[in-house]
Amino acid sequence: MAATDRTALGPLVGAIDQGTSSSRFLVFNAKTAELLSHHQVEISQKFPKEGWVEQDPKEILNSVFECVEKTCEKLKQLNINISNIKAIGVTNQRETTVVWDKTTGEPLYNAIVWLDLRTQSTVERLLKKIPGKNKAFSKFKTGLPLSTYFSAVKLRWLLDNVEEIKKAVGDGRAMFGTIDSWLIWSLTGGKNGGIHCTDVTNASRTMLFNIHSLEWDPELCQFFEIPMEILPKVRSSSEIYGLMKICPSLKSGALTGVPISGCLGDQSAALVGQMCFQDGQAKNTYGTGCFLLCNTGQKSVFSEHGLITTIAYKLGRDKPVCYALEGSVAIAGAVVRWLRDNLGIAKSSQEVEKLAAEVGTSYGVYFVPAFSGLYAPYWEPSARGIICGLTQFTNKKHIAFAALEAVCFQTREILDAMNKDCGIPLSQLQVDGGMTNNKILMQLQADILCIPVVKPSMPETTALGAAMAAGAAEGVGVWSLNPGDWTAVTSERFEPQLNPEESEFRYARWKKAVLKSMGWETAEASSEGDTSIFSSLPLGLFIMSSMVMLIGAKYVSG
Repeated sequence: MAATDRTALGPLVGAIDQGTSSSRFLVFNAKTAELLSHHQVEISQKFPKEGWVEQDPKEILNSVFECVEKTCEKLKQLNINISNIKAIGVTNQRETTVVWDKTTGEPLYNAIVWLDLRTQSTVERLLKKIPGKNKAFSKFKTGLPLSTYFSAVKLRWLLDNVEEIKKAVGDGRAMFGTIDSWLIWSLTGGKNGGIHCTDVTNASRTMLFNIHSLEWDPELCQFFEIPMEILPKVRSSSEIYGLMKICPSLKSGALTGVPISGCLGDQSAALVGQMCFQDGQAKNTYGTGCFLLCNTGQKSVFSEHGLITTIAYKLGRDKPVCYALEGSVAIAGAVVRWLRDNLGIAKSSQEVEKLAAEVGTSYGVYFVPAFSGLYAPYWEPSARGIICGLTQFTNKKHIAFAALEAVCFQTREILDAMNKDCGIPLSQLQVDGGMTNNKILMQLQADILCIPVVKPSMPETTALGAAMAAGAAEGVGVWSLNPGDWTAVTSERFEPQLNPEESEFRYARWKKAVLKSMGWETAEASSEGDTSIFSSLPLGLFIMSSMVMLIGAKYVSG
C-alpha cells in the first residue's frame, strides 16, 4: 500500500503479545487483518536453581511499554495516524504467576514461569491430601491434572516460602494474577485505580477455576489454601476492561484513553487467529513450547489419553463459552534456544536450521528435551532430557537435526492422543508460531505426521486473535467475526515426502528414547533446598574426610 493511501486505512487494532521469550506490540487493519507494524523486545529468564525459572514482572511491563511506544513511532514514520487505533487486545504466556502489592504497584517476588519445577515437592505434599493420591481429582471441575505446570501450586509455594507475600496477604495488600492480570492492572492505572481482572481462558489454567460454572471454586481454593480475596475478577475474552493510562515514570502514553477490550491466553488467541471456530478444527502453535488445541464447541470433552480440557474462548459477556482439548509440550523452541545459549552449537535459530539441512538426518540420534519433565500425554515430572544413539560419527549437525525432529515427534504424540479422543483423525494440521518460519521443521512435521501441514502466510495468528477479540468487543465494534466478512487467507502447504514405514520406524525409536528419559528425578531431589552434594551432611562429611585423608596420605608418602 502506498504511503499516500495510509491516512485512509480506517480503524486499526493493537495487540500486546507477551510471551515467554519476548514481548511484542502489533497493529492490524481491522478491515483486512493486514499487519501494519510491530516491535519486539526479548525478555530474560532467570534460573536461580536447577529446575527454577523466573522472570522480572517489571522487566515484562517495561518491555510492553517500550514495544507500544516504538510501534507507534514506526506507524508515524509510515504516515499512519495512531488515533485510528480503536482498541487493544492482550495475549500472554499462561500459568506464569505474579503476586504484587496493590498499594505500591511493586511485585513482591519474581514471576514464577509456567516451565518452573520447584513445586514438585508441593505437588507431592498436596497429593497426600487426596484419597488414592489421584492426580486427576479435580479433572471434572478444572479439566486439569495436579501438576507443577498450573498456577495454583506456584501460588501455594509463594505463600509458603516468601515472607513478604505472607505479610502482604495478611495486611490485605496482595494481588495475584497471571501475566494478563498484571499487565491490564498496570496499564489501566496500577495503584491509581488499575482494573484487577483476568479472562476465562487464563483463569482456566490456574486449577482454581470451575470451567462449567465459570467462577472461582471455593472448594479448590480451600484445598490449596488460597485466600479468594487476592484473586482477580473473571471476565469474558471480549469486552472493555478499562482504558490505557499514561505511565509517567516511563514517559509512555501514546495510546492513553484507548480501551483494552480483548484478553486471551496465547494458545486460545492462536485458535481464534486461525479462525478455528467450528467443532473439530485444530491448530498447533510452535513457540517456547508446543500446543495443539482442538475446538470442541460448547461441550467440554474429557480426555482418556493424557490431554487436558480447557476453555477455548468466550467472545462477549453474553456469548457462550467454547471449550478445547489441548496437548501441551513444554520444550519446542526452547530446545533451539538451549542449543544456542547453553551448548553454543549455533549463534542463531537460523544457523540451527542450516546445520540440520546440511545433514538431512539425525543418523540414529534421538533427543528427548524433557528439561521440565514431560507434559502431555505422559504428565511425568520425573523425566529429564536425554540424547541417545550417539556414535563417534555424530556431530553437532546431527544433534541439531535431532532437536528439530524431537519437536515433531512430540507433536505426533499429542496428535495421536487427540485423534483417539475425538474419533476423527485430522486430515491436515494448521500451524503457527515463530518456529514455523523453519522450513526444514515444517517438512519434517509433515513427514512424521504423514499428513499435510498448512501454514498461513501471515504467521502472527496469536496476536491476530487478541486483536480480533478486542476489535469485536461491545462498545468497540470495528472487527467482524462473521466468516462471510473475512478475506481469504493465503497459506503455504507442506506435503509428506517420507515413506510411511520409515516414518513409523523413526517414531518407534523415539518412543523407546522417551521411556529411557523417565524416572530420573525424585521430589526430594527437586525440592526447595540446595541441590548440591553438600546439602547432604553425611555425604558432605564423607567427601571432606576423604579429601583430608588423600592429602594426608600424600603428605606422609612425600
